[in-house]
Amino acid sequence: MNIRKLYSGETPPMSLLLLADPSLSIVKEYINRGECYVAESENHIVGVYVLLPTRPNTVELVNVAVVEEHHGRGIGKQLVMDAIQTARSKGFKTIEIGTGNAGIGQLALYQKCGFRIIGVDLDFFIRHYTDEIFENGIQCRDMIRLSQEL
Repeated sequence: MNIRKLYSGETPPMSLLLLADPSLSIVKEYINRGECYVAESENHIVGVYVLLPTRPNTVELVNVAVVEEHHGRGIGKQLVMDAIQTARSKGFKTIEIGTGNAGIGQLALYQKCGFRIIGVDLDFFIRHYTDEIFENGIQCRDMIRLSQEL
C-alpha cells in the first residue's frame, strides 16, 4: 500500500470522505483549505485523510476513512500514523482530531496511535449537522477532542 498526497487537479474521493463525515458542504470546505492524502492498493484508492492547519503550529486530522471492504486490515491505523508523521515533517508541534461520542472504534484507534482526550464539544453534531447521525446504535451528539504533541 502506498500513501500519497492528492495530485494537483485530482478529484478528491468524495464518496470515501463522506463515509467519515456525512456533510458534503463541510467536507468541501475543509478539502479546499487542507491537504488530502490517499492510500492506494493495486491502483485503487482504499483510504483517505485530510490535514487542516488550524492555528500556529497546529494541524487537525479532520477526516480518516477506509473503503468498507478493507476494514479490519490496519489501513486506518496506517493512515493515522502517516498523518502524524506528515504533520511532524511539516513542522507542526501539535496534531488534533475530533470524533463523535458514538465512534467507539475511532476513539480506541486514536488513543492507540498516541492521542489523548482533551475535551468534549457538547452538542457539536446537533449544532452543525441538519440530519441526526447514529453510530453503534448511539446518537452522535458530542465531539470528543483529542490531541498529540509531535
